[in-house]
Amino acid sequence: MQRRQWTSEKKTLIVLSGLKGQSVASICNEHGISQSQYYQWKDQFLANACKAFDVDKVSQKQARLECENQKLKGLVGELTLELKKSEGWS
Repeated sequence: MQRRQWTSEKKTLIVLSGLKGQSVASICNEHGISQSQYYQWKDQFLANACKAFDVDKVSQKQARLECENQKLKGLVGELTLELKKSEGWS
């Protein structure tokens, strides 16, 4: 029997159902998972909950790094052209 693959979004919805008060037994029956699996997902979800508010920091840092990367690529291109000109390549 092949194991099912659960998306992060689906796991989140399942865990949130329990956190909102739906019984764990009914959630597990509905989705065909064990209660121990539910509690593993819940523990993982709660352990990483603080990261939900770091999205802007990550996005801003990524945007800054992408901009810096483009500038550096431009400089490498310019320096390569200067080097070729100085060595007489054309």
